[in-house]
Amino acid sequence: MSLNKVLLIGNAGRDPEVRHLESGVVTATFSLATTEKFRDRTSGEMKEQTEWHNIVCWRNLAEVAEKYVRKGTQLFIEGRIRTRSYNDSNGNTKYVTEIVADNMQLLGRKSDNPAAQGQTGGWQGQTSRPSTYQQQPYQQPYQQPAYQATAQPVQPAQPMPAEDMPADEIGDDLPF
Repeated sequence: MSLNKVLLIGNAGRDPEVRHLESGVVTATFSLATTEKFRDRTSGEMKEQTEWHNIVCWRNLAEVAEKYVRKGTQLFIEGRIRTRSYNDSNGNTKYVTEIVADNMQLLGRKSDNPAAQGQTGGWQGQTSRPSTYQQQPYQQPYQQPAYQATAQPVQPAQPMPAEDMPADEIGDDLPF
């Protein structure tokens, strides 16, 4: 048995790059920054380490990303790791590791999202509840509410129990 599952909470590092393929399929790619805060054992000072992830969305998830995701948008991404290779113009083999998104939640408040400014739909009437979008098989047409791109309910991410959290993280302004 094997499992390839990734769960990330971070901020979009750039606006999505959206492509409409000849087959009519839509794809969106963007970077996501996740930042880990920790205390340096030798100096005792707080430090941050940021990791950058390449996110790939397909079909309806790509359309949602095009409409609602902008640089700085806080997101929860659930997906799987994929590594692919290609040959550059000099014939050298290059490797790219990506997260193929299966599920995406817009976190934070509507006012925190640059894409939500002045738009209707999406987060309409919501102030802090995450909106959930999930990649579904392409063959399943379903009339969706404007703010949700999935026909199946998705369980919200559960916060880490306080006893498992570092002391400096308790009481942090978490979106859930």
